[in-house]
Amino acid sequence: MTDTFEQVSFEEEPVILENEVKAALKIFKIKAVQLAEKLLPAFNTPTGIPWAMVNLKSGVGRNWGWASAGSSILAEFGTLHMEFVHLSYLTGDPIYYKKVMHIRKLLQKMDRPNGLYPNYLNPRTGRWGQYHTSVGGLGDSFYEYLLKAWLMSDKTDQEARKMYDDAVEAIEKHLIKKSRGGLTFIGEWKNGHLEKKMGHLACFAGGMFALGADGSKDKAGHYLELGAEIARTCHESYDRTALKLGPESFKFDGAVEAVAVRQAEKYYILRPEVIETYWYLWRFTHDPRYRQWGWEAALAIEKYCRVSGGFSGVKDVYSSTPAHDDVQQSFFLAETLKYLYLLFSGDDLLPLDHWVFNTEAHPLPVLHLANTTLSGNPAVR
Repeated sequence: MTDTFEQVSFEEEPVILENEVKAALKIFKIKAVQLAEKLLPAFNTPTGIPWAMVNLKSGVGRNWGWASAGSSILAEFGTLHMEFVHLSYLTGDPIYYKKVMHIRKLLQKMDRPNGLYPNYLNPRTGRWGQYHTSVGGLGDSFYEYLLKAWLMSDKTDQEARKMYDDAVEAIEKHLIKKSRGGLTFIGEWKNGHLEKKMGHLACFAGGMFALGADGSKDKAGHYLELGAEIARTCHESYDRTALKLGPESFKFDGAVEAVAVRQAEKYYILRPEVIETYWYLWRFTHDPRYRQWGWEAALAIEKYCRVSGGFSGVKDVYSSTPAHDDVQQSFFLAETLKYLYLLFSGDDLLPLDHWVFNTEAHPLPVLHLANTTLSGNPAVR
């Protein structure tokens, strides 16, 4: 600080700090708009379903070749709603809101096999790609954002809530099963049959079911219990390893339950989804088991993942002497550690009736949209 700033009286200092905060927030809003404007060309497709990637200089978009003949991915184009709606709220410019609402309207009109959303959608034809449905990778955050769009709107976006409820009903009917050993798991629908494998990424769903219990009418208790069952299954996937850290995915096939079979699925890359579910279940039940399970995971991360330069993923959670992958994923700081911190904090820190976490655990405020003049807002219409 300069001498001039140090000499400011205590009465004047808060005013200066407040002005500095306002200036910083203004800069961040400008940068957010600049980035969003660079992303908008990705929506320039025949259907309005955005490309997975866009060249920020030329505005030319494209998709991954491996994604069902160049399709867009459900968990990517379906995970823009919160951020784009919030940006329209901050700027008063409805363009961002309209882009994501167009995606929703298109999905509502489409036929869905068994009521399930496939993971791939062709942005040129508007047709589904391969009929592969997953609540884990490729699909996960789409379902999360349907629920959170409702929560973020202060529970006024009934359209989003109905889409969430309908999706969860289909998921429960076709994907959620109980193993011989009594573990509830979420499989994947592939090529017309259920694959009895659950990914670490799908473990977030325990928290999602708990978060969505309120508002599910007469099934609140059922969905809270379902969330608890998923949390237990994911904890078992951790507890059945040498390191007490969970594998990337785990099978439920005959005598094998909650255990990875293929070597390529035995790694742990500091993922947050299990901790995330523990936190939500703790917030809604205050059952001490969730803090106990979270602490077990924290100790295991400290023991096996800490390296001289930070933290690293491990290549085999079933080996007592694991090799590191030498990568500290960005979501480790943004999500894993944040959810651990919140798990052992009071409920008054980021209370869930005021804040909604996006899929990377960044808190966004509940928006009282009825009090805005945002063009296209259903509360205003």
